[in-house]
Amino acid sequence: MAFEFMPGATVVGISYNGGVVLAAEKRVSFGHFVVNKNTKKTFPVTARVGAACAGMVADMQVLVRQVEALAKIRKLETRREVPPNSIAKLMSVIMFERRYFPLLTQVIVGGIDDKPQIYTLDPLGSVLPDDYAAVGTGAELALGIMDAEYNAEMAEEKARELAIRAIRSAIQRDAASGDGIDLLFVTKEGTKEETISFRN
Repeated sequence: MAFEFMPGATVVGISYNGGVVLAAEKRVSFGHFVVNKNTKKTFPVTARVGAACAGMVADMQVLVRQVEALAKIRKLETRREVPPNSIAKLMSVIMFERRYFPLLTQVIVGGIDDKPQIYTLDPLGSVLPDDYAAVGTGAELALGIMDAEYNAEMAEEKARELAIRAIRSAIQRDAASGDGIDLLFVTKEGTKEETISFRN
């Protein structure tokens, strides 16, 4: 019954008119124990790409650091920004190479090239493109909100409100999620972050 002690989380990614917002709650729990109430699960990878992860914190941190370093090298070689689909494929290759000892994390990669892009990756490296996505133990609850209200032409503020509402919905029913929300916005101007603190 090892799966009972896998960490829970809720992470969402939403593309909107002009960018992408990635949001994650801040709780880390193992089984019935809350390990930490202030963990960041959203990561800027490049100036135009970010990632948000659910699962083992160490695995997500190692994966993002490795991809961030490889993306910097690639940018120096090509002298241009690495697009979101390339970052997603790079993560996919790393995760698939580790398939016998997998990185126990689900990832949402979001960024902007000619248009906003969202990709979901599972621990074995499957890459699934979408307009919006959710991963983690609260994903079903968050997707219920986003399925009903998502609109590709929404502005940044509407996308922010939808991401917060989706995470809050999951927090209310998923005991493994809670304690605040981290938001990462990715646009052509770069990345910006926001934290919302609360106790549920």
